[in-house]
Amino acid sequence: MYETGNPKTVKAQRTLIYVFFALLTLLSIIPFWVVIVNATRSAPEIQQGLSLIPSDSAWSNWTHLRDQGFNIFQGYGNSFFIAASATILSLYFSSLTAYAFIVYEFKGKKLIWGIILLLIMIPTQVSIIGFYKFMANMDLLNNYIPLILPSVASAPTVFFMKQYLETIYHPALVDSARVDGASEIFIFHRIILPLMRPALATMAIFSFIASWNNFLLPLILINDRSMYTLPMLVQLLTTDGYKTEYGAMYMGITLSVVPLLFLYAFLSRYIIGGVTAGSIKQ
Repeated sequence: MYETGNPKTVKAQRTLIYVFFALLTLLSIIPFWVVIVNATRSAPEIQQGLSLIPSDSAWSNWTHLRDQGFNIFQGYGNSFFIAASATILSLYFSSLTAYAFIVYEFKGKKLIWGIILLLIMIPTQVSIIGFYKFMANMDLLNNYIPLILPSVASAPTVFFMKQYLETIYHPALVDSARVDGASEIFIFHRIILPLMRPALATMAIFSFIASWNNFLLPLILINDRSMYTLPMLVQLLTTDGYKTEYGAMYMGITLSVVPLLFLYAFLSRYIIGGVTAGSIKQ
């Protein structure tokens, strides 16, 4: 039996916890709010200092974006195509790889796992020059393939999926399906993937955001302006040597952040969902 403390002490502790998490929430929201507010302010107003109150320059900032050739809908389309494709490939093949590591025993398993861990520790920037030369030799510059296809072998996603699957996997689930004559592919799609839904939602957010915000690799590989992603289009706003339109820049940043907020709002409920979803045999 658990001991119950003094009600006043328990209430004070809860109050402190609520206050602490309220402060953390506030600190998380303020940067986004500042960006949104600056999107409604002019460049002189932004240079005067920080403000949490919206201004009336949102339309002029939007007009400046259009005058500078900031095609928001084209940028949305390009970024969404790359991010969605890379996320889907990363989640599916990483889950499949994690399932193989958990369920099967094969030669070189520990060696391959060690290589995956080593790849996690190697920064992407280390290999970017070699990657560029390789893509140039394959005539894949100004192409989305180099931005999407490498996500098939995402070492961090494989690691996360394997660690999560270790906590929920039970051999009886797979063995009972095999006795019923289910194929390995059927077991993976109908039993394992539903069990991994919270992990898939979590990594979907991280993978999508990482691909959506990716700036360096598209900047190196893509020269055609019609193929620019949103971060590349926002970067174009800083090329004016006489005047920097900070309001227009913040407007572009705000427009690029909004889809990410909707994505998190949509997927966050799956993260806290039941981890046994799909494990009950009908």
